[in-house]
Amino acid sequence: MEDDQMTEMATQIASDLLDIEAVTFSPSQPYQWASGILAPIYTDNRKTIGFPTVRSHIADGLATLIDHEYPEATVIAGVATAGIPHAALVADRLQLPMSYVRSKPKDHGTGRQIEGQLTVSDRVVLIDDLISTGGSVLQAAEAVRQAGATVLGVAAIFSYELPDSTQNFANAKTILHTLTTYSTLVEQAQKAGNMTLEEVQSLSKWREDPWHWQSN
Repeated sequence: MEDDQMTEMATQIASDLLDIEAVTFSPSQPYQWASGILAPIYTDNRKTIGFPTVRSHIADGLATLIDHEYPEATVIAGVATAGIPHAALVADRLQLPMSYVRSKPKDHGTGRQIEGQLTVSDRVVLIDDLISTGGSVLQAAEAVRQAGATVLGVAAIFSYELPDSTQNFANAKTILHTLTTYSTLVEQAQKAGNMTLEEVQSLSKWREDPWHWQSN
């Protein structure tokens, strides 16, 4: 994928997320994540499936990304639950089998964690809606490896670009590619006139060290 094409795609997806308010910024009144982190941003990419044009941009982008970065893929796997609808759309576009990975094995029946057809010869790309620290998708990747298949990498809509995620993916020896990033979202919000320079600077400091960031 050419750099210009990647930049155009990242900008389009960032604008889409802002337009439908899947992403909201609040530097002065931050949100508290389950991890305890105070964050000046809240992302709900589940909203994207309710907007046909947006979900189509995402599916087309992910399909193009996978075709370029993971051409050997034989299975598209969605991470439950937010990654499942996007995985279905992408698998359809690429005409590849699809599976999905639960956060843990079922506590009844066959006790499966992975649904769909998966063999030890398969090369899998996992799809998730967003990456914060990477914990859930990396657990899913490990489940696929435990099942005997090869994980080529992860494709996601958006990444917060946090230092923790960079380290976690490196430790897990897992490749990550996303359609857009935190930096691009902030840039597009600033261009739209939705943010002051002071707020942009505060947002940048948060990404660099979210555990010690303080709101203004």
